Amino acid sequence: MNSQVNINPATVPSRKGSVSAEEWQLRVDLAAAYRLIALHGRDDLIFTHLSARIPGDEHHFLINPYGMMFDEITASRLVRVDQEGNKLDDSDYDINPAGFTIHSAIHAVRDDAACVMHTHTTAGVAVSAQQEGLLALSQQSLFPLASLAYHDYEGVALRDDEKARLQADLGDANFMILRNHGLLTVGSTIADTFLGMYILQRACEIQLQALSGNRPLTPIPAGIVDTIKQQAAQVTKGMGGNLAWPGLLRKLDRNNPGYAE
Repeated sequence: MNSQVNINPATVPSRKGSVSAEEWQLRVDLAAAYRLIALHGRDDLIFTHLSARIPGDEHHFLINPYGMMFDEITASRLVRVDQEGNKLDDSDYDINPAGFTIHSAIHAVRDDAACVMHTHTTAGVAVSAQQEGLLALSQQSLFPLASLAYHDYEGVALRDDEKARLQADLGDANFMILRNHGLLTVGSTIADTFLGMYILQRACEIQLQALSGNRPLTPIPAGIVDTIKQQAAQVTKGMGGNLAWPGLLRKLDRNNPGYAE
């Protein structure tokens, strides 16, 4: 592994002319997602990761250069890797080995998962440590509860044999709580995956606030929880990320432009 962590991000050359238009757009959107995670205060220095799968049978994907802050990431600075963890770009940066384990496992078996996002937020880790997990206490909680999985903590995700258990636990769910670890979402687009993470994070924050109020709580009736899949499709036109994405990019352009470089 390359031990360099002090490389100047500005020295990374543009890849716009050396990749397909489809890959470039994925790079731009994924870089925007990294910046948005940072803008909302949901990064963890350099220690979490988002990925986007490159279309094709090889299951290659883009992931962050390890050692670069989320608000520094651009389309050109993302690293393309294969299912063995080999870098397919000329990059001085390595990738997070735990990030590779998690993301390669999911991209290998979920062709519908164009994007995978994983965070270590305080609220997300706190709920992941609560025995009952996510509770049906808010409207926000219903969307994750419609497609939620759990994965027990096995230590830092560095062992290849954990991949099979991670794949089995996720199944066809789009939300996952990694016990004692954090949150994970997958989606058919980067926009949907970001919105899924935003909603899951908000549900965790609301749960912690509700539990801290020292008052009896009113859970959402089970019948409503059971019908939320149909309701979610009607309200959000799928996950609804593409409705929010243009506004999020405008917000990013005002606060931290330069991701599409």
